[in-house]
Amino acid sequence: MSTENEGTPVPPAPSAPPVPVASPAASPQAAPPAGNAPTAPIPPVPQGAPGAPEHDGAPAAYASAGPSGGASAPGPAPDGSWPPPPPATPSYADGGAGAGSGWGSSWQQPAPKPRNGRGGIVAAVLAAALVAGGLGGGLGYTLAKNNDDTGSTTVSATDNGSASQVKRSPGTIAAVAAKALPSTVTIEAEGASGQGGTGTGFVFDTQGHIVTNNHVVAEAVGGGKLTATFPSGKKYDAEVVGHAQGYDVAVIKLKNAPSDLKPLALGDSDKVAVGDETIAIGAPFGLSNTVTTGIISAKNRPVASSDGSASSKASYMSALQTDASINPGNSGGPLLDAGGAVIGINSAIQSSSSGGLGGSGQSGSIGLGFAIPINQAKYVAQQLIKTGQPVYAKIGASVSLEDTTDGAKITDQGTSGSAAVEAGGPAAKAGLKPGDVITKLDDTVIDSGPTLIGEIWTHKPGDKVTITYERGGQEHTVQLALGSREGDS
Repeated sequence: MSTENEGTPVPPAPSAPPVPVASPAASPQAAPPAGNAPTAPIPPVPQGAPGAPEHDGAPAAYASAGPSGGASAPGPAPDGSWPPPPPATPSYADGGAGAGSGWGSSWQQPAPKPRNGRGGIVAAVLAAALVAGGLGGGLGYTLAKNNDDTGSTTVSATDNGSASQVKRSPGTIAAVAAKALPSTVTIEAEGASGQGGTGTGFVFDTQGHIVTNNHVVAEAVGGGKLTATFPSGKKYDAEVVGHAQGYDVAVIKLKNAPSDLKPLALGDSDKVAVGDETIAIGAPFGLSNTVTTGIISAKNRPVASSDGSASSKASYMSALQTDASINPGNSGGPLLDAGGAVIGINSAIQSSSSGGLGGSGQSGSIGLGFAIPINQAKYVAQQLIKTGQPVYAKIGASVSLEDTTDGAKITDQGTSGSAAVEAGGPAAKAGLKPGDVITKLDDTVIDSGPTLIGEIWTHKPGDKVTITYERGGQEHTVQLALGSREGDS
C-alpha cells in the first residue's frame, strides 16, 4: 500500500506484497532487497528480482506525503550487506519526509509547504468545488422559493440544537473517531536542504512520545526540523528519539509536551481476524484528520519496500492488509479496530500506477493498504525509547532475494566474501549450510528470502523457532534460538 509516499516511482519490479501460499511452490512473490537483517547479511536485490510484494508488477509505495529519491536499478547479485539496496517494489504509504517510495506505490508525501505547486492545485480544486457548491445551493434556494406554494408536503427536522450535541453510541465509527482524533498528529519533517513532507503519528505515552513510520521522519534525522500538529491546531516542535529503517518504525518526542496527553489504547494484532472492521486516521495528500474505514482483508502479508534511491535501505514486515482508503500522508497513522484500539501503523499501499490527483505523480488508494502489526511496533518503539537503537532478530545466514516461490535459499557466499552462514550463529549451530532452502518457519510457509526476513522480524531475539528446510531433495526440520543484531548499519 503505497501508504502515501509521494515522490519518484519505485524501480520496475514486482512490488505487490507476495501472497503466502499453502506450499513452497506457491505463487511467486516479489523479493525486496535486504541486508544483514533478519538473516545474517542480506544480499542486494538482483537485476529484475522483485523488490517488493507485488505480483502484477505495480510498484508499492510508502503511504506518506513527501518527495522521494530517484529510483535505482536492483543490485546484481545476492549480497549480505546491511542496509540492503532498495527493493524494486512497494513504496511507503505516507507523505512524510522520509525516503522515497516503498510498499504499495512510490512514496511521495505532500510537502508541508508545497514547493512544486501540487498543494496549490489541490487547494484550488477544493476551492472551486466549494464555490460551485455554494452557487448551486444559492440557485436551488432561489428556484425553490419562487416555486413554493401552500401545497408543499416537505417536512423539516426539528432543530434540537447543534450537531455537536447529538449523542452517538460508543461502538459507532463517529464515536471511535471522536475519541481517537485528539490523540493523532500531522507530522511535518524538513531536512537541512529544505525538502520535506507530511505524515501522521499518534500519542504513545503521557511523556510526549509519538509513534510513526521511519520514512516519515527520515528527512529530518541529523539536523532537520520536525513539528507535530494536533487536530486542535496546537503545534509542537519535536525531535527524533530513535528510528528503525528495517522495521519502518520511528519514535519522536514533543518538546514542551502538554500535561493532558491521552495515549491511544493498543490492541492485540495477533488476535485480529480477516473481516474485522478497521478505521484509519491520517493526512492523505496533506488533508489532516481524515478518517476512512474498511476491513482486514488479509493477515501476515509479506511486504518489502524502499524509496528506490541508491542509498535506501529496505524495510520488511508481515503486514495486516486493509481496504480502508490509505493515501500519501497516511503513513505513520493508526489503524484502529472497531473498539478504537490501535492494531497497526499504516505504512504502505499497493498502487496500480504512479499517476495521481491533478497529475501530481502521486499514487492513490486502490484498496490495498498495509500496516505494521502493533504487537511488533510496540516492541520496537519501546526499544527505541529505551536505547535509541533498534534490535533485530536473526538466524545468522545470508539468503537469496531472487524472485522465487520455492523458498529462501541460503547463498553460497555472504557480503563482501564473508561466510554465508555466520560462524557460531543460530543457523550454524542448527546445522544449516549454503544451498539449503528454507520452506517454513514454524507453521508459516516461506516462499522467498524477503518473506523469511519479514517473518523472522516478527519475533524477538532469543525466541525459539522451528525451521523446515530442503537439502538434496530431502526435507529436514530443526529448532534454533534466534540471535540479535543492534542498529541498522
